[in-house]
Amino acid sequence: MPKTLEGQITMEKTPSYFVTNEAPRRIHSMAKDTKLIVVVRNPVTRAISDYTQTLSKKPEIPTFEVLAFKNRTLGLIDASWSAIRIGIYALHLENWLQYFPLSQILFVSGERLITDPAGEMAKVQDFLGLKRVVTEKHFYFNKTKGFPCLKKPEDSSAPRCLGKSKGRTHPKIDPDVIHRLRKFYKPFNVMFYQMTGQDFQWEQEESDK
Repeated sequence: MPKTLEGQITMEKTPSYFVTNEAPRRIHSMAKDTKLIVVVRNPVTRAISDYTQTLSKKPEIPTFEVLAFKNRTLGLIDASWSAIRIGIYALHLENWLQYFPLSQILFVSGERLITDPAGEMAKVQDFLGLKRVVTEKHFYFNKTKGFPCLKKPEDSSAPRCLGKSKGRTHPKIDPDVIHRLRKFYKPFNVMFYQMTGQDFQWEQEESDK
């Protein structure tokens, strides 16, 4: 980590920290006052997105439906497959709470980052003790990508959007498989809501579809 001067905040991001068993202990031993930010989204959508990214690099892999089950006939979900396991947020959070109080962890909604990026960024800035510098005027919705992009209002430079790896079209997944995955995740989601004190409304979001 770079040296941080008075008045500066150093940030670092790695998606795998949250699901790596040794990470909480190591981070705590390095800097126990570290503030942690975790972006979470509907675990079913997250699993399909994870698969889509792998598929783009390895087009020969089996279908999502094949990988998601230990036994499709019995409906046994393969929770050891990383695309599925990562979305069991309550399990991973339990590990972190052994080292960090909940007050040092901010959970950001991946869905609201798309629908209300300024609102979610306001929470992030408050959590970090920063003045709210990033506001509505810094975002515009890119219809092609399907999510907001960042712009500097005082700057004439082109807006900054996430790269080609973001916003890929997901493959069509058998609705029965999605239904089974929703049932699989539901108790873990409820546990996660209770642990964090936040209702991410993933079940409600799915019933709206």
